[in-house]
Amino acid sequence: MQVDHFQFRSSCGKIVAVCPVFAAPCWTVTPPACKLQLNSNMSRLVVFLSTAFLPGLCLQRSGSAEALFYRPVLQHNKTIPTTGSYMLRDYAGQPCIKANMGAQYVVTENKTNWYFSLDPSRVSLSGKCSKDEALLSLMLPDNSACLDFTFRKDEDNFYVAKLAARLFPLPVCKGCPNKTYSGILTNQTLFKAAKDKSFKCTSESLLSVSSELRIKLVRLQMQAFGVPDGKFREEDECWADFNHRAVPIIIGSIATGVLLSIVLSFLIIRDRRAPGYERL
Repeated sequence: MQVDHFQFRSSCGKIVAVCPVFAAPCWTVTPPACKLQLNSNMSRLVVFLSTAFLPGLCLQRSGSAEALFYRPVLQHNKTIPTTGSYMLRDYAGQPCIKANMGAQYVVTENKTNWYFSLDPSRVSLSGKCSKDEALLSLMLPDNSACLDFTFRKDEDNFYVAKLAARLFPLPVCKGCPNKTYSGILTNQTLFKAAKDKSFKCTSESLLSVSSELRIKLVRLQMQAFGVPDGKFREEDECWADFNHRAVPIIIGSIATGVLLSIVLSFLIIRDRRAPGYERL
């Protein structure tokens, strides 16, 4: 049967999970009828069910023991990331950061782009909220990926001053080494909005944090330093959204003006050429 990232093959002696990235076994389990044995004392049922229903899980050897941990799987095809909703509360339990977004890691390896979309159902949320600085951290299991937004504010606005990202995926090819992709943007004024509003951008934002890693954000809306009742306030839209909305209007207005000018010119020329009466 096929279960997300892994294919299970059963035989009399073994049940083998095959990783599609390598086309080779990730782990092997001998069923009870054939004297099931694992190097570790991990529960057989937990091992099988966890691997079957959690894509990206793989048993890998560490010395003589086997460890279970999550690894993102890079895809060659571009996809639209799922939008997640994230809410961070302060020590008093009040919402201090709210963010809706779809996030995708774009990795460049051997001049080829590979993609991994953040799954909101797997994200664990952490961070902190203080008077002038706040941190929203999105992390995948086993610290295999993280995305950190550091917010700051001035007298009138809030913005993202630092963006840090890290991804530790399965290798993209057979024989390729394990590699961590990471990068950081500092001293920025990203996603700036008035302090009594939220920032919104439905257009795609592509941010290069290193030569090998870019972060794509879509359907983004965020608000920091207080979210009354957990609801977004009035939006400050990004320039990309404004241009998408305003450019068609401007082009339409210009086209209408040109058309009216042509019609008026035609009417004036026609009136001048019309025959008049001769005076006796």
